[in-house]
Amino acid sequence: MPTLVPPMLAGLGALPTGPGWAYEFKWDGVRAVAYVNRGLRLLSRNDRDVTRAYPELGELADLLAGRRAVLDGEIVALDAGGRPSFSALQRRMHVRAPAAALVASTPVRYYLFDLLHLDGRDTTVLPYTERRAALEGLGLSGETVETPPYWTGEAGRDLATAAADLGLEGVVAKQLRSPYEPGRRGAAWVKVPLNETVEVIVGGWKPGSGRRSGAIGSLLLGGYDEHDRLHYIGQVGTGFTQAVLRDLAGRLEPLTRPDPPFAAPVPREHARHAIWVDPVLVGDVTFRSWTPDGRLRHPSWKGLRSDRDPAEIRLRR
Repeated sequence: MPTLVPPMLAGLGALPTGPGWAYEFKWDGVRAVAYVNRGLRLLSRNDRDVTRAYPELGELADLLAGRRAVLDGEIVALDAGGRPSFSALQRRMHVRAPAAALVASTPVRYYLFDLLHLDGRDTTVLPYTERRAALEGLGLSGETVETPPYWTGEAGRDLATAAADLGLEGVVAKQLRSPYEPGRRGAAWVKVPLNETVEVIVGGWKPGSGRRSGAIGSLLLGGYDEHDRLHYIGQVGTGFTQAVLRDLAGRLEPLTRPDPPFAAPVPREHARHAIWVDPVLVGDVTFRSWTPDGRLRHPSWKGLRSDRDPAEIRLRR
C-alpha cells in the first residue's frame, strides 16, 4: 500500500470530442484520495488528513470487505433537490470532528471515479478503461459511497447539456487510453465547467452599508503569478449568506495587517476604506470572464477552501 498518491489534475479547456474520450459529470465538492487497509484514511487534494471530518465515509472500508485499495473521488453534500451543493458542504468542510447532529443534518457522499491501487497492485499504469472496469467490479455502492457512471462516444455534448439541466458544475473528459499520472495536470484530463470558477486568496475586505452595515461588504481578492507575487484581481460582494458573513468576519479579524499584501498598489477606488489581512484564506469564486486589465467580471462568492494552500493559487487567465 502506498502512503501517498497525489491526485491527478485536469486542465481547463473546450469539450474534446471523438472516439478516444470518456465523459464524467464534474462534481462540486472536495477532492479526496481514500486509502483503505482494514480502516479508512482520507487525504485532501493538498495531502491533509480529513478522515475525522467525514466519519460516515468509513462505510467504504466495510464495502471493500478486507480488500486493500487506494481510490480517487469527490466528497459532496446534496441540496434538497439531490444536487451537489458546495454551499451545503461549507457546513462540513471546516469542521475537523463534527458532532453527530451536524453529520445527520448535513450528510455527505463520496463519489468514486478512479482506482489507483488494489491488493498490492499499482493500477495507475493501466489505461482509464481498465481502471474504471476494475473500479466498477468492486461494486462500491452504499449509503454514503457511490460509483457514478461514465459515457463514451458522442455522449460528451449531451452530457454537458444534461449537466446544465441538472444544475451540475460541468463535465470532465478523459482519454480512454491514458494512465493515471499522480500529481500532474496533463492534457489527458480536461475539465469543462458550465461557469468559470477560480480559486482566489483573500487579501482584504471592505465594510458594508445599508443592510450590510456593520458587516463585510466585499472581499478583495488576489492570486500569485509565476514569480510568487500576489496580484489584485478584483472584489466580490455577492454570493454571501448572513451566516457566511459572520463566519468570515470571525476568521478575518485576527488576520488584520496595516498594509496591503498585494505586489502592486490596489486602485484607489477599491482600496478606499479597505481593511487589509494576511493572505492565508483561500476561496472559490464563479465569474463570467476576465477584463482586459486582469480583473474578474461579475464574480460571485462560492465559499472557503480549507483543502487548498495559498501558495498553490496561481493566476490562469
